[in-house]
Amino acid sequence: MTPTLNRRSFLGNTTLLGAGLAASSVFAVNLPASTKKVKVGLIGCGGRGNGALADFTAACKILGIEVEVTATGDAFKDKAETAGQKYAVAAERCFGGFDSYHKVIASGCDYVLMATPPAFRPVHFAAAVEAGKHCFIEKPVAVDAAGARSVIATGEKAKAKGLAVVAGTQRRHMADYLRNKALIDAGAIGQIKGGVVQWNGTVPWTKRRNEGESDASYLARNWLNFTEMSGDHIVEQHVHNLDVAIWFLGRLPVTAVGFGGRARRQTGNMFDFFSVDYDFGDDVHIHSQCRQITGAYGRVGELFTGTEGVCYGGGKLKGKDVKVAEFKMDSENGMVQEHVDMIRSVITGKPLNDAKSIAESTLVAIMGRISAYTGEIVRWSDLVENDKSPFYNQLCAPAAIDFEKGDVKAPEEVPPVPGKA
Repeated sequence: MTPTLNRRSFLGNTTLLGAGLAASSVFAVNLPASTKKVKVGLIGCGGRGNGALADFTAACKILGIEVEVTATGDAFKDKAETAGQKYAVAAERCFGGFDSYHKVIASGCDYVLMATPPAFRPVHFAAAVEAGKHCFIEKPVAVDAAGARSVIATGEKAKAKGLAVVAGTQRRHMADYLRNKALIDAGAIGQIKGGVVQWNGTVPWTKRRNEGESDASYLARNWLNFTEMSGDHIVEQHVHNLDVAIWFLGRLPVTAVGFGGRARRQTGNMFDFFSVDYDFGDDVHIHSQCRQITGAYGRVGELFTGTEGVCYGGGKLKGKDVKVAEFKMDSENGMVQEHVDMIRSVITGKPLNDAKSIAESTLVAIMGRISAYTGEIVRWSDLVENDKSPFYNQLCAPAAIDFEKGDVKAPEEVPPVPGKA
């Protein structure tokens, strides 16, 4: 049986404006006094964290809202201080350490932005929702199935509390992707029969271990190159393209069969490349391909072939001539628009909640990774239903709580090898 998603129709939907998915800046003036200023805290002050905070403040400017950064937190205090200085955050509110997220959440903020390594996301998200905060959670949201299931459960708690949860899947907030999704739903390319999703690029960065450095510090600094911290690049990066496939198809894959390997990576324990066949049922297969190798051909994008046409992600679409509503966005930058949509959803009393969708996309990426690492077929049910499956409770260690306890041992810097010689 093919698993299905609850999905919103983008055609003739009069609630689009309130949901913030296709709107002009009608809320930029005449806001209630309570929405004239928002308070935000940042957890994770690396490049993406600083980017998320800049995007949030840009969104507030679009909406005509004043923003106060109440606190910053990072495993490394100097990073928290550097981020805080840009927004006049007092030094005593720039927190360092693996428990700093508690202090950011308790700083009086309304919104929490989470951009730590993905391994920490389930724990940080749960703490923020428990404290009643609206959450922006960067993708992916976990590195193993248990973590992703935890995010889904926390998302339900957020929904019950009326809290907004928006994920860093910016393609879902971009006019070109929204338009093509609407055209596909209207039958422009007929039924999708297959496709290819790709993220072929280079290793973003590599960190070497410093002399005498602790395992915890090294893993936190070089998190991008360890599966236990990032989920491997099929999860950390390629999740964007997999998310588009799930979104456009409107359902989840049944199985994943993949392979991969390592030829060039110099630190960590991850693969350099993956090739995964995702079976979405009804004879529909999506080929997932991702690679991080310098000096090789690069392409990032999606292609879907239908019975009556073809769609290139958020690019050109060739098929039947159908009409859909225009998508007018507040910002051409999807990473700003996602924050506009989050804040507006809170203002209008219709908080968005992306927790389930981003957790499911993360799980799909984890399916592919596990298959490539083990050489086995992995079923969707293995990760979400069948607790007898060896993959259901397969955990990445060290886990987030180990860093807080100070009990961290770095894994060996060798990749998995599937099968037998």
